[in-house]
Amino acid sequence: MLTRGSHSTAAFCTFAYPSPSLVATGNIDKAAIFNSEGNSVWASSSGFTVAPAEIKAVVVSFTDTSDVKKIQSEGFYVAGEKFFTLKSDERSLYGKKGKEGVVIVKTQQAILVAHYPESVQPGAAANTVEQLGDYLIGVGY
Repeated sequence: MLTRGSHSTAAFCTFAYPSPSLVATGNIDKAAIFNSEGNSVWASSSGFTVAPAEIKAVVVSFTDTSDVKKIQSEGFYVAGEKFFTLKSDERSLYGKKGKEGVVIVKTQQAILVAHYPESVQPGAAANTVEQLGDYLIGVGY
C-alpha cells in the first residue's frame, strides 16, 4: 500500500488508481513516486524511504550525457542499499543487488522508484514499471 507524501490531494488522487496497482502486480514489492525534480515524495510504500541524496543522484543521472555516467561506474543507492547499474538513460535507470533490484522511470512530472524481490524476474519488473511510466506520460504526468 502506498501512502500519501507531501503533495496536494488533487495530485495524489491522480495516482490513487495506478500506484497501488504497481505493487499489486506481484512484480514489485515496494515503491515510491517523486516529482520529477526528486524533491517531493508523492507516495511511498510503508517503510520504503529513499533518502534525498539518493534521489538527487538519480535525477542527475537522467541528464548526465557523459560517455560513461558516474552512476554507471559507481552504482547508486536506494533506501540505503547499493545497486549496480544495469541501464541508465534519459528515461530509465535499472539496478541490481544480488537477485533483487530496482527499476526507476522518469515521466514528464514524476519519478517512479520500484523495488523487486529476488523471486521476480528483472524483465517482468521492468515491464511493469515502464508500462506505468507510459500510462502516466499518456495522461500528462
